Amino acid sequence: MCAGFLKGFFGKKPHMVYSPPPPSISHGAGMQIPEYKNKPYFIVASVEMGNTTTKCILTGTSLETGLCYVINKTVSMSRDVRPPKPGEEIFGKTLDGTELTRESVTELVRNTLIQCHREAKLDIKNDLDFVVRSTGVVAAMESPDQVGDFVIALANGCLDAGVPPRKMTPPMSIDNLPKKLKDHSFADRLVFTGAVAGVVPPVGSTGVEMVANEMEGELAMAGIKEGAKWTPVDFRNPCISLDFGTTLDGRITGDVPHDADNPFAKTIGNFCGLAGAIPDAIVRGTGLVEGRTGTALDVFGEGNGGGSFSFGRHRKVVSDYVDLCNQYIDIRIVPPDRKRFGRVPVYADVAAESGVALIGCDCGVDGDGIDNLKKIGAEIYEKHRLSVVTEVIDRVCASMALRMIDVCNERHFIPGNASIGFTGRAAISGKKPEYILEGIIDRELFADPIDHIVFVDDGLARGAALMGRCMNSLGKPKNPLGGVRGGGCIMGRRIKIGR
Repeated sequence: MCAGFLKGFFGKKPHMVYSPPPPSISHGAGMQIPEYKNKPYFIVASVEMGNTTTKCILTGTSLETGLCYVINKTVSMSRDVRPPKPGEEIFGKTLDGTELTRESVTELVRNTLIQCHREAKLDIKNDLDFVVRSTGVVAAMESPDQVGDFVIALANGCLDAGVPPRKMTPPMSIDNLPKKLKDHSFADRLVFTGAVAGVVPPVGSTGVEMVANEMEGELAMAGIKEGAKWTPVDFRNPCISLDFGTTLDGRITGDVPHDADNPFAKTIGNFCGLAGAIPDAIVRGTGLVEGRTGTALDVFGEGNGGGSFSFGRHRKVVSDYVDLCNQYIDIRIVPPDRKRFGRVPVYADVAAESGVALIGCDCGVDGDGIDNLKKIGAEIYEKHRLSVVTEVIDRVCASMALRMIDVCNERHFIPGNASIGFTGRAAISGKKPEYILEGIIDRELFADPIDHIVFVDDGLARGAALMGRCMNSLGKPKNPLGGVRGGGCIMGRRIKIGR
């Protein structure tokens, strides 16, 4: 590596995007009213049930500027879902084994949605414009298509909370939109074809999805595209998005010629497997959390500060433990004969036949090596201290991200005009962003790597807001999200191919 190359980036920080509160308007002395109460805003509820947390995040997108703000966030632990009642059918489990029924999921979603709106002093029927549901709970499912049953349970929870069905599907025409949206929509000129933020989802030749958490990958990609608008990073195609929640998801999009008749990018790769479950396992070994359901969140929270740790004095200890953890973490192209990878159901054979690279992260074979990480965590905590555990976790997660980038690079998925984005707790908390950026700089993938990398919080919620905008054709031609890096708006070509 060239020392002069690194010198130019020494001391620079990665682009980090945190959800800002919506602006307020002053009405007299001491009276502040949120802007979304007076100006046209597109308010979306992202309802997410994951293996670790269940969230309702309310976002408001200014229809004048296109910027997205978090209005309120209600978070509960998925392990606290009520136990199954007699007669209820258990149709799934979280990664920690918490049993789920359609009725229990429906109740948890309903209660979370109602609480979030109550805290924000918003009315579900009158103030909410759209709802997007997603789930990362795929561990106990046999195939990707079983996610449909879970999404139905999420939809039932929304309906029970009072969400009108029309606020969960694209409008049939611009005439079906309320006036505040109609004035900003291009639905009279464009047809929603399923492409979100200029990306066409991957579908195999048989019409099936290739990975169970496909929708989470779509939302993460869209959310990072939206979040990057708060930074100098032009995060448009071609790009790589990685969501390090408890499970791994994300997408790789291909490049598109600036003059191509079809302006949509194809999805040429997907990510799947384990992500935050890796640090969770290490933390469980320390005994600081419950042995089956405890998570790294219980110890570290969602804080983004890395603290002060003297790596120099512990360099060999930390490096040895990181290397030991990496021996059990399997990152590669998912073999075509695998039906699960990192406990996530996949159709790896369909992906291979369709020319879509399925990049997975496993621990052992389908997660059977997790106990080895717990033992490593126990040893670190017993022989050293919590700060060493924290440093090992940050460097293990960064190493996982960089190993995935290496697989992408080997497949020639990172051209010079590509961008790479991260979201999820196991990629954006602690010192992980700094270590990931250092590794990407070290690989010399870009002439100016800092302006090609971005870290975004609440990626799924941002993605839900953007998906809702795409379904309602609420674009901003002067500040586009679709198209290619450095290019213009693609609306003209979309109108042309839609005729």
